[in-house]
Amino acid sequence: MTNMFRATPAHVQPSSSVSGVRYRGTEGAPPLVAHVIHRLSVGGLENGLVNLINHMPAGRYSHAIICLAGYDDFSKRIQRSEALVYDLRKSEGHDVRAYMRLWSLLRRLKPAILHTRTQGTLDSQIYGLLAGVRLRVHGEHGQIRSDTAGVRFRGALVRQVTRPLVHRYMAVSGELEQWLIHTGVPRRKVIRIPNGVDTTRFYPRGAAPRLSLGGSPLPSNALVIGTVGRMQPGKDQLTLARAFLRTLNVAPEARSRLRLMLVGDGPLRQEVLETLRAAQAADLVWAPGERSDIPDILRTFDLFVLPSRSEGMSNTILEAMASGLPVLATCVGGNPDLVTPETGTLTPAGDVDSMAEAIVAYMRTPGKLAAEGRNARALVLERYSMNTMVERYLSVYDELLNRQGRA
Repeated sequence: MTNMFRATPAHVQPSSSVSGVRYRGTEGAPPLVAHVIHRLSVGGLENGLVNLINHMPAGRYSHAIICLAGYDDFSKRIQRSEALVYDLRKSEGHDVRAYMRLWSLLRRLKPAILHTRTQGTLDSQIYGLLAGVRLRVHGEHGQIRSDTAGVRFRGALVRQVTRPLVHRYMAVSGELEQWLIHTGVPRRKVIRIPNGVDTTRFYPRGAAPRLSLGGSPLPSNALVIGTVGRMQPGKDQLTLARAFLRTLNVAPEARSRLRLMLVGDGPLRQEVLETLRAAQAADLVWAPGERSDIPDILRTFDLFVLPSRSEGMSNTILEAMASGLPVLATCVGGNPDLVTPETGTLTPAGDVDSMAEAIVAYMRTPGKLAAEGRNARALVLERYSMNTMVERYLSVYDELLNRQGRA
């Protein structure tokens, strides 16, 4: 079985062989959950999975992450040395050989629970059934939107075929919960489990000094707005850049006060930076690419902005709220679950004028910033803590195992 897929514990270099891998499922060992995802890399879904594994009580469950299409250094964020990461090296399309490797791996691992995530992994439920995995759950973190009729048809077919195989569906937002029910999933099978955030890592700035803008000191009255995330069309940082430029034009005081931070990398980055340079505003912007010190960066912000065109439930919104920041976001996906008039402002996706108007309102009403930031932190502590998220996932796993035991 060598050279079929890679398997590695966290913090260990990948191997081309599965020799030496420790498999779970033996008597006395914690029940194994096999998590199937597309790729383990920087992203909201992936961050939530790593958080779940890292914060789950030791000894309750063990974990294997099975990646259809690889992983990168993001896997080093896993803190549990017993958690193993596998790469099935799946090619584009329906790679039958990769799914046979999945079937073989599941037969060897003998997990108690198979947990797939998003539409792109639903096929794996079929191979889980064939491999003898008796308990199967699926998480929806964001709908796949495509203009291709073939993709839509295949997605609907896979959902229909796998619906009887899945014992529980978990949705991260109210919108996704209703979408699952609307597409035919029985209501009794659906549970909403929002993402959680580590409030000990993400907390308000208080009196601590904040980061400089790429080495340049900030004005004493600076209003720092910004976003964190992969710079790609779906996240639409270009709309934020244009709203920033519009604000500079309509508010005379903005050029001396307003500063923009764009944290992240991706295919949209150069276009965004060129747009800002062409408007001679580059000196007011800090765009450092990917960073690992996100908690410190958020404590530099005064206002967090998420200009996405689609979302499931945004981890970065939760991290910003835990950091005591008001949130200006687009009215898409799970954003309205988090951003209310008490915690921030919602604008239509792609609406530069509405976003600029909201930025001006925050700049001219400092009390609005402070009040909404306090409310945001309080809401996270009440409903979206990491412990709350972990307990909800544990309750699903435990319920299914207990039901199996009674049967």
